[in-house]
Amino acid sequence: MVRDVPASAHGDATASTLGDPASMTREAGARNAAGTTAPEVRFARFAWVLLGYEVLVVAWGAYVRATGSGAGCGRHWPTCNGEILPRAARVATMIEFSHRLSSAGALVGALVLLVWALRIYPRGHRVRRGAGLTTALVLAEALIGAGLVLFELVAHDASLKRGLTVSLHLINTFFLLASTAITAWWASGGRAMQLRGRRGAASAVLIVFGVLLPAMLVVGASGAVAALGDTLFPVPTLAAGIAQDFAAGSHLFLRLRVIHPMIAMTTAGAIVLSMGLVRSLRPARAVRIFSQVAASLAVAQVAAGIGDVLTRAPVPMQLVHLVLADLVWIGLVLTAAAALAEPAESPSAE
Repeated sequence: MVRDVPASAHGDATASTLGDPASMTREAGARNAAGTTAPEVRFARFAWVLLGYEVLVVAWGAYVRATGSGAGCGRHWPTCNGEILPRAARVATMIEFSHRLSSAGALVGALVLLVWALRIYPRGHRVRRGAGLTTALVLAEALIGAGLVLFELVAHDASLKRGLTVSLHLINTFFLLASTAITAWWASGGRAMQLRGRRGAASAVLIVFGVLLPAMLVVGASGAVAALGDTLFPVPTLAAGIAQDFAAGSHLFLRLRVIHPMIAMTTAGAIVLSMGLVRSLRPARAVRIFSQVAASLAVAQVAAGIGDVLTRAPVPMQLVHLVLADLVWIGLVLTAAAALAEPAESPSAE
């Protein structure tokens, strides 16, 4: 049976087996209990760090939107107000430019991930594919961000086009976080996912995530537009906000401020219940840990959403709300990756 094996494991098996005892000891010690080599361990750590960095970049992007700083560099991309290094001291310019720098850092990190994966994993390995997809999604993030700037879908623009683009941006961000998380998980020893030919309990788990993950995309996209409504249509009091949301002829973004909480709470309840079901069907340790984290974060996300509404969406609360949404998504993706993993090979299959 052919397995995904890191490039460093493709050597002369006879030499490593029949060599002197010292070399045999070094060969055995080069791999840890998960069967990964030292370079792969370092790669996995880098992938997890990159995932954390991406979450921070996403949060900073939300800060750009919440503070209305998206037009800080004018209608210019990739330059800022026509300059490589902006000399203007405006706060909005510094906020937007710093976000562009952080996004460039994410692109560099993705390229390092890809090149590193190509060096230490063999052709066709799932980690290679994951790193390649991560790089492609970072590039897509950059193009969507460029489109927002070049078409002036920033600052106080309240067009439907901006709402659709913001939703697309959020969905691409979720895909990016998912790709990076799964790549890190695979590099840490996680087995490939098996989606075809599932029966019984495994089939039920597949259905669960086939519903939950798209539901989270809907929650995220509607939340992105609702947050945009908070930025564009601020209110002095909670009562004024409620009146604004239900006023005849209110803007679409304001209507989503009403609909989004209902979708989010329903999805969070489904996550909590479904994670218990997944744990009972797939009682592996990784599944148990990831599912418990995902369920706990879903509850925290609802609490943050309620706080966001009651406090009239101040910028810090918006950032907390978004980061929790990202973490719930990552928790679900990792739970799915662990629960849908291929069965471990028996010794006879080695």
